[in-house]
Amino acid sequence: MHAEIISVGTELTTGAMLDTNSQWLSLELAAIGIPVHFHTTVADHVDAMVGVLRTAAERSDLIVLTGGLGPTLDDLTRQALAGVLGTELVLDVKSLEFIRSLFARHNREMPERNSIQAYFPAGSEPISNPRGTAPGIWAAIQRTGDRPPCLFAALPGVPHEMKRMFVKEVVPRLPGGNQVIQRARINCFGVGESKAEEMLGDLTARGRDPEIGITVHEATITLRIVAHGKSADECRAKIDGAKAAIRERMGEQVFGEEDEELEHVVVRLLNERGLSFAAAEIGTGGLLTRRITEVAGHDRCFRGGIAAPALDAISSVLANVSDAPGLQHELPLDAGVDSESKSGEHARIVAITKSCRERFGADFALFVGEFPAYDPEDTSREAPKSHVAMVGDGVSRVVDYTFLGDLTLNKSRAAKIALNLLRLHLLRSQT
Repeated sequence: MHAEIISVGTELTTGAMLDTNSQWLSLELAAIGIPVHFHTTVADHVDAMVGVLRTAAERSDLIVLTGGLGPTLDDLTRQALAGVLGTELVLDVKSLEFIRSLFARHNREMPERNSIQAYFPAGSEPISNPRGTAPGIWAAIQRTGDRPPCLFAALPGVPHEMKRMFVKEVVPRLPGGNQVIQRARINCFGVGESKAEEMLGDLTARGRDPEIGITVHEATITLRIVAHGKSADECRAKIDGAKAAIRERMGEQVFGEEDEELEHVVVRLLNERGLSFAAAEIGTGGLLTRRITEVAGHDRCFRGGIAAPALDAISSVLANVSDAPGLQHELPLDAGVDSESKSGEHARIVAITKSCRERFGADFALFVGEFPAYDPEDTSREAPKSHVAMVGDGVSRVVDYTFLGDLTLNKSRAAKIALNLLRLHLLRSQT
């Protein structure tokens, strides 16, 4: 059995709204062994909807449709389905009573127009919706030849209604899939996409089970693992094996799984050791601080931060910048920087970062330098550099960061580089 997902709404076809229902439904269907072969989006036009439904029924064993079940004139799913089935719309009294009761509970009189939501194509079944006024529709669409009918479920487009109805009402009606599909994600930072693929080697080969794909977002590499099997246990075993192989090959570049970001890992490591940090930011405008403060438990390890427009402004706020004597100044071997010409600038950055650490009474401080004016379309100039730094007790680290492309992406990448410096130090100091 394979499925098709149809999303109804002119707001989707015009781009005014993003279709997130189809993504969620695809993942849920795959989890129960029903792969999705087609995503279709259609405007609120009854003839177009009839054509789409007929095409989908001929090529797919299951259709899950979202949208078009409201009470307004452009909600045409029930009429389109009736056209495909060759039947009339008939009133379901129980559905009408339930809709009236929803309005009564809110001390409101039901508009007469809402009664259309209690009409269903003859031969179909209502799908209950305890969270809203739009019941779903369950039906079987006959196909040409001697093939079994295409199963059809229509659900509201409102996500919290649709998700509950799919899990509670639709899944129990579906025949079991003959294969289970499970997914997992491993997140990495510190190398580019091509380098990550080189490190992974044959793990990303096409046709491999589990399949491992690479995606990149703001310099974070996400490795997406997809395993197929006859049971959930079989899929989990394959995923566990893939995770172990990825960690062996990617090493310290791996920082988390699923929705974990670098800030989550840094907060967890600091709290586990009873340590703290502060931040001084120029180019990121406080982005690093904002990310940290969105993580639960940040109040136990984050002492505070300074966001300023320029290096001199940071210096004047901190007031007592010193040469930071006694610090071990480590220049990264892969920074691509002339250490002699840059040493004075690096020393000043280390001193400012040290002052930030002292100002807030923290164990560590992170620094993100200013972003020079930069036009990425001006190829006559070399891409400018900024600086990211980390200072702790007896150790410092400065990284020269080269601008690449969009300013917003650069800010995010710079914040991540700073967090990753602290993460790596915490990991290495543990061993």
